[in-house]
Amino acid sequence: MRDAVKQLLVSGAGVLAALVCGPVAMAQVGLFAGHGDVGKVLHAGDARFDPAKGTYTVAGSGENLWSTHDEFQYVWTKVSGDVALSADISFVGTKGNPHRKAALMIRQSLDTSSAYVDVARHGDGLTSLQYRAATGADTHEVETASVAPQRVRIERRGDYAYVFVGEAGGQLNFSGAAMRLPLSGEFYVGLAVCAHDKDVTETAVFSNVQIERLPPATGKTVLYSTLETVIVNSTDRRVRHTEAVHFEAPNWTRDGTALIYNQDGGLRRWTLDDGVHPNDRTIPLQTASMPIPTGAQTKCNNDHGLSPDGTQIAISDSSVDGKSHVYVLPLAGGTPRLVTKEGPSYWHGWSPDGSTLAFTGQRRGEFDIYTIPAGGGAETRLTTAPGLDDGPEYSPDGQWIYFNSERTGHMQIWRMHPDGSGQEQVLQDENNDWFPHLSPDGKRMVFVAYKPGVKGHPPNEDVALVMVSLPDRKSTVLASLFGGQGTMNVPCWSPDGTKVAFVSYALVAQ
Repeated sequence: MRDAVKQLLVSGAGVLAALVCGPVAMAQVGLFAGHGDVGKVLHAGDARFDPAKGTYTVAGSGENLWSTHDEFQYVWTKVSGDVALSADISFVGTKGNPHRKAALMIRQSLDTSSAYVDVARHGDGLTSLQYRAATGADTHEVETASVAPQRVRIERRGDYAYVFVGEAGGQLNFSGAAMRLPLSGEFYVGLAVCAHDKDVTETAVFSNVQIERLPPATGKTVLYSTLETVIVNSTDRRVRHTEAVHFEAPNWTRDGTALIYNQDGGLRRWTLDDGVHPNDRTIPLQTASMPIPTGAQTKCNNDHGLSPDGTQIAISDSSVDGKSHVYVLPLAGGTPRLVTKEGPSYWHGWSPDGSTLAFTGQRRGEFDIYTIPAGGGAETRLTTAPGLDDGPEYSPDGQWIYFNSERTGHMQIWRMHPDGSGQEQVLQDENNDWFPHLSPDGKRMVFVAYKPGVKGHPPNEDVALVMVSLPDRKSTVLASLFGGQGTMNVPCWSPDGTKVAFVSYALVAQ
């Protein structure tokens, strides 16, 4: 148990009254004020507490805990403020629906369509943070990388919920799954079971249950970086790797098997487990973070990306003179070859035919967009407007270079032809929009949106990943997260155009 979490609430009327807002329900179950079915179910659920064993046996029916409304059995207590709920979870029986759920839930109300966030153990071992951002909205999830952890924990701190996983009796570790979901006033916290089948009832046992008030987040925090992917059609997310270190800016390899990111001045490769069948998560592929040798260039920043044929990678490094320069080296690693003699220069794009690199360069105090032959040579300045121009990336057909510019007074997305002609604003909104990335078919664009008034692209901000359909300019928020600088600075689409990779961050209390 982390040192910052001190005020453990255990069973007993006096302690329970300190947590429960309002009168204690007659159907009190152990630590909890009441229980009942949420939504319409064909078979009534039940909940029982065994004080001798300290276990809660919860039986629930219901078609699903998903979409725009839920049906499940809920054992709840009404609370306010920052709180954590932890428990060991096990299902009774092994033959139920693989999507049945046993969850630790934080919920705004007992309405079937209420906003909520939970950590749900599924029958097949999938463990995810599920959330409905507003009443009646669709449910989405962030899948953790853990399969059937014995113990889970959900923390609500401010407007964010965090999921921790571990073994029974062991240390709980941050899973990388976090979600911003503001809740107002009083809300409910408790145990939930859904059969994922309206015609049956499933049972789960929750043991070693702890409800804790969390102290104000004024103590020590540790920064966690989480490598994630999001499916663009569903906006469901999946944690690929999380660690208490700072890393940034994932690229997807051309064969779709790995992600490349920067950490501690170098590049690393994370092998994905997408070869594992989604219904058989009990034997995940062993993944690992492997360094990519970059020779004498040991101060790589977060501006890097692969050549169209996937054999080379461009990096931006400041090892020589303290100014960032663009280099090219084999994807497997090797001795980098200098491309830009002047600095600072930050790589952002590679032309589809592989002949030209696009980069942001600061020359005589101005940041503008430049191109240069991939083999080196003279650089060509494409933008001259006052203010910062950044993030150039070629469209897949090679007809455009998309970039972000603050020439209108705040950062917006623009595009131009590869010779710098035809510069035009693509979108107009009040946010500060950074780093446009084009899908492989060129029909969609994703970028990082900061709130109005945020200057530059700082870290540790509430940001959104926004996808725009270029033919009709319709936008979709793929993810809302804590991040910014390092989240999605470089090309990040999967080769098949179904997913986007990014890095989220969390400041986890200790």
